Amino acid sequence: MASTTTSSRRDQVMVGALPDDFLRVDSAVNNTQQQQIQQDEQTARAMQYGTTGSATVGRLSITCMQAKLAKNYGVTRMDPYCRIRIGHAVFETPTDMNGAKNPRWNKTIQCNLPPGVDAIHLEVFDEKAFTTDNRIAWTLIQLPQMIFNGESKEDWYPLSGKQGEDKEGMINLILAYQQVPVMPMMYAPQPMVYTQPMMMPGYGYVGAPVAAYPPAGYPPPPMVYQQPQMVPQPQMGPPPANQPPQQPAPITQEDLKSIQEMFPNMDSEVIRTVLEANRGNKDATVNALLSMN
Repeated sequence: MASTTTSSRRDQVMVGALPDDFLRVDSAVNNTQQQQIQQDEQTARAMQYGTTGSATVGRLSITCMQAKLAKNYGVTRMDPYCRIRIGHAVFETPTDMNGAKNPRWNKTIQCNLPPGVDAIHLEVFDEKAFTTDNRIAWTLIQLPQMIFNGESKEDWYPLSGKQGEDKEGMINLILAYQQVPVMPMMYAPQPMVYTQPMMMPGYGYVGAPVAAYPPAGYPPPPMVYQQPQMVPQPQMGPPPANQPPQQPAPITQEDLKSIQEMFPNMDSEVIRTVLEANRGNKDATVNALLSMN
């Protein structure tokens, strides 16, 4: 009986060379998993840092000047503030204490305009100390086409609320838009490049290790060694015909001071916003400020 049991157990043992696929994952399944991991990694980086295909990004400027509300809710005077949602970003103005039905903020909000976003959602709240803030009014504002042409837009927009559609008062906003260079906001895993010093006529020896330092916890990038290359000499003569247009001159403190003297009661931040929207054009800025008064 014992020998019969031993023989049956031996028959179940695999003797000889193991098959090629023993304890191995199927290659097709493995490739699919690797592709899925790479796609998930790219999606996560795009969601966390964002990607752009151009060298500029649209910067939207919103100045909340004041509001004229239809009703003061509550026993005491309201303390209104604005909350603006642009895409997935949310911004708030300071609270105008005891602003009641005529709050004034004069607050400028600047943010990047996400692709495909052509409207902003604005809400007016009454700040409370011991309870949840009370939402007084709201509106959805379509961005006018004129701001994308380099002009600023100052207007009163109706508010909706408990009183009805467009019957809760009005809010005064200044909208502006401009293209600004993209600033690097993330660490891109680029390889380190080490170059040997090279001689350039008129400049001496140039070339040094270019190293990118990743943040803590991020794997170091690979190192790539490049051989010295010939550097072309700078060409003298007129610039090529397809040279990109020059950027507008930067706005100086003298420009702001000269306009501030003409409008002493106007907030300096509002003047700067209008001046930037008009690309440093003083005449257009003065005309825009005169229309605001």
